[in-house]
Amino acid sequence: MTDTPIKLLLVEDEDDIRESCVRWMERKGHKVDAAASGADALSLCEQKNFDVAVFDMNMPGMSGIELLQRVVQKKIEMEVIILTGQGTIEAAVAAMKMGACDFLTKPCSLGDLEHHCVLARDRGRLRRENQQLKAIISRSKPSVDLIGDSPSMLQVRKMITKVAPTDKPVLILGESGTGKEVVARAIQQNSPLADKPFVTINCAALPEQLVESELFGHQKGSFTGATADKPGLFEIADGGTLFIDELGELPLALQPKLLRVLEDGSMRRIGSHRERIVNVRIIAATNRSLADEVSQGRFREDLYYRINVLSLELPPLRDRPGDIDRLIDYHLPVPWHIDDAAREALNRYYWPGNIRQLINVIQRATILADGNDITPDDLPSEVVRVLDGADHSSPPTSPNATAPIELPSSLKLDDVAKHHVLRVLELENGNKAKTARVLGIHRRKLYRLLERFANLEAERATPAIES
Repeated sequence: MTDTPIKLLLVEDEDDIRESCVRWMERKGHKVDAAASGADALSLCEQKNFDVAVFDMNMPGMSGIELLQRVVQKKIEMEVIILTGQGTIEAAVAAMKMGACDFLTKPCSLGDLEHHCVLARDRGRLRRENQQLKAIISRSKPSVDLIGDSPSMLQVRKMITKVAPTDKPVLILGESGTGKEVVARAIQQNSPLADKPFVTINCAALPEQLVESELFGHQKGSFTGATADKPGLFEIADGGTLFIDELGELPLALQPKLLRVLEDGSMRRIGSHRERIVNVRIIAATNRSLADEVSQGRFREDLYYRINVLSLELPPLRDRPGDIDRLIDYHLPVPWHIDDAAREALNRYYWPGNIRQLINVIQRATILADGNDITPDDLPSEVVRVLDGADHSSPPTSPNATAPIELPSSLKLDDVAKHHVLRVLELENGNKAKTARVLGIHRRKLYRLLERFANLEAERATPAIES
């Protein structure tokens, strides 16, 4: 006997077969209801819940197939096994396509019948547990709220509804802090993959040598420190969505591997010769112009066209009239209040860091404010400055910035860039993070520029070889 009895519905028009099946299953401890016709079976289904039902294929009046159709239409939850004669196996297979979980051919032993009923009961239990787990996960997922009703945000929502149902790659463009990951999650949650994995990676947040291992995984012993096999994020996201943030920072050497996954789903872990196939929808985001990166040789042209199938551009916060008030109210915790002057300053400020910066400013104000009222005194000086009539229609300059310096027109472009970068670095007292922010570039980009300038100096210092 199994651990728990099966609640079984047996539908068989032949009395001797039906009665012998009932006796056997009840002796095994199962709870059995029997019906001689499809109509009687439907009546029982309206009165009781069953784990498993066994339908004879050929019955007068309503056949087993017709009974299955009625059960499916009424959305009656139970596993159905079709009992059929030797000559109707094709019909039984068709019944499985309609929703039956199994079929048996007559004659079959009563032991086989019980075994298949146990398997069907366990399969149904797993299916229900899976549905419950999905529901729990769905309820626990962070809600994706796209705040704002400005024309540009309405266009973003419209694009999301268009691109979400497809399985094509999506490229999200926009300045840093505009909410690209939020939009990626909105696309995933409105897609057929909503209940599948959503995995993220930020290419700018990892050292270059770790990006390949994170994306594609590695085999034990493939490099120093690889003490065990490790699946990459493509494998973890298999069947779901992989969000690649800061795609423009993806090392050039890894771009062919990403292109191959996009083309046919194939990939290999570092140190492995085994090819793996994954089915992953890719959503990527960047604050760079990938077209410019292609023209400068930093991004593969074929990858650019492959990933730029569907693109969606997010507006900067300064181009979203009316949305700042909505965002303030959404992110301002209860019972905090913001006075009119502070709200005006937040609305007039340029927001070079966009929504992320606005959220940080609100969180800072709730820490510094006296009581629960936020005033201009609780806001950063660069935000409050707009109330004094300062121009807020263009990006703010570094507080250490000086007047432009005239440079000789004979200087090459690299020399001009070098002079400007090093000048800003000096003004920021050697702080590379602040320098990168003032220049409007990522810190890794600044490192590459400094390395290039050093290489140029080294080349100029090397004596030419005379022939």
